[in-house]
Formats: sequence, C-alpha cells, structure tokens
Amino acid sequence: MTGDARIPAAFLRPGTSSFSDFIGVNAPDLLPARRSLPAGTAADLAPHGTTIVAATFPGGVVMAGDRRATMGNVIAQRDIQKVFPADEYSVVGIAGTAGLAVEMVRLFQVELEHYEKIEGTVLSLDGKANRLSALIRANLGMAMQGLAVVPMFAGFDLDSEVGRIFGYDVTGGRHEEASFFTVGSGSLFARGALKKLYREDLSQDDTVRVCLQALYDAADDDSATGGPDMARRIFPIVWVVTAEGAAELTQEDIGALADEVVAARFTRPDGPLAPLPGGDGAGNQGQEA
Repeated sequence: MTGDARIPAAFLRPGTSSFSDFIGVNAPDLLPARRSLPAGTAADLAPHGTTIVAATFPGGVVMAGDRRATMGNVIAQRDIQKVFPADEYSVVGIAGTAGLAVEMVRLFQVELEHYEKIEGTVLSLDGKANRLSALIRANLGMAMQGLAVVPMFAGFDLDSEVGRIFGYDVTGGRHEEASFFTVGSGSLFARGALKKLYREDLSQDDTVRVCLQALYDAADDDSATGGPDMARRIFPIVWVVTAEGAAELTQEDIGALADEVVAARFTRPDGPLAPLPGGDGAGNQGQEA
C-alpha cells in the first residue's frame, strides 16, 4: 500500500503494540513527559489532587476519590474527577499534579485500547499495571521539579477472578496491595480508618460504605482532602469493578450513602467503632460500618 497524502506513512506500517512507544518514535514532542521546564520547582504552579482509597471484596474491588483540588492554601476546584475507567475491567485514580495526572490517564486509556487493537486481545491485569508503571517512570524528570503524579490502579483479574490493587511511587516502582490501599496527602488518615473498618468478607455495598468512611476521616484531618459537600451536593467519585466490568455509582446513590455517614457523625464525630474480639459489648464493641 502506498502512503496517503493525508496519512503519514508511519501510521500505515505494522509497529509496536505500545502507543506511547509509537508516539515516542514518530512524534515525541506530543508526549507530556518530553516537555522541558525551566530549572527550579514548579510545584506551586498547578492544582494538586488527593485522596484516593481502594478496597477489595469477594468478587471485585472498589475505588473512591474525593473531589477537592488545591493550590497551596487555596481550594482550586471543588468537583475535580480523580477516578477514571482505564478499560472495561480496570480503573485508575490520580493524586499529585492534577493536569499532568489527567493527561497520563488519557494516555494510559489509549495505550490499553491500542494494545487491544494491535494484538487482538486484552492485556493481562499485570500487563496493564506494568504499562502504567512505564508511563510514571517517563514523567520522572517533571516529578523531580515538583510535578509528580502518583496514581493507583485496580481491576478485576479475569484469570484469577479476584479484584486486585496496585500502588506506585514517583519513579514508577510498582507494588501490589492485598486488601486495601490509599494515596494522597490524606492517605495516612484514610488508611487508619480502613485498618479499623475493613473486613475481607465485606459485601460490595459495605465496601463502598467503608471507603466513604475512610474519605470522611481523611477530610476530617487533611485540609487538602474534601469531605462530602452537602450544600452543593458534590460527593466522592466511586467505581466498582467486578466480573461484569467497571461501573460508576451515580451521584444520587453516593449522596444517599453520604447522608447516612454525615448523619451518624453528628452523634459520633470520630466515626463508627470497630468491634474488638472478646469485647464485652458495653464499650469495646460498637456500631458496624
């Protein structure tokens, strides 16, 4: 086939199954990580987003993110989206420099779709996690200037039929978490809540409730994490991934659960008590999540 005047020849040749590698060879200036910045930190020039939580349950995994983006002590955005579908069976949450993180997610989505079209099959969950690791590693130069992106990846493994969660560092280092994980400035507080409330046999609905409780606790102690905005009816973004695929819960459904969480906090501001083995029921055991 001869090249069409409207289509560069590179697009007509068989090539790599990696879209980012293809762009890196044929149009490297289009890759976000190839941009050059003046020397010095640029951390205060763009909004940052936090906090993301994820937890597995029998049959799948839940990922949820708050809606606040900040620039220093200013709330830059109240309704930013931090959890996105990566493909039919996986989701990715973002923390760090918001604009670069959203660009990375879009590139990751195209990367997975490109592989599927070239290879004629879906990439394994480990393969998807590795592709995201490579994209993070390519951003290392900008991360060293304060524009770091630290995503979280989760999905349903079609081979082992379980939900799995992957965390990363700014160098692209990948690690898998067995039950739950958190990223972002509020992650320490959210992780504490998950340690208290998480159970391996939670139902899908209760796993969503536990993630919302964790985000509430993060917002309670971290100024960069936004709690449920009851006046504007802005609530966390929540995705559930099962054997049927990835699905986002509606804001109406999350709003109803958030109403329950907030109402309960009026009588118990620190959140639900976790039962202790051997508790006497008078003070050592409390309400369930």
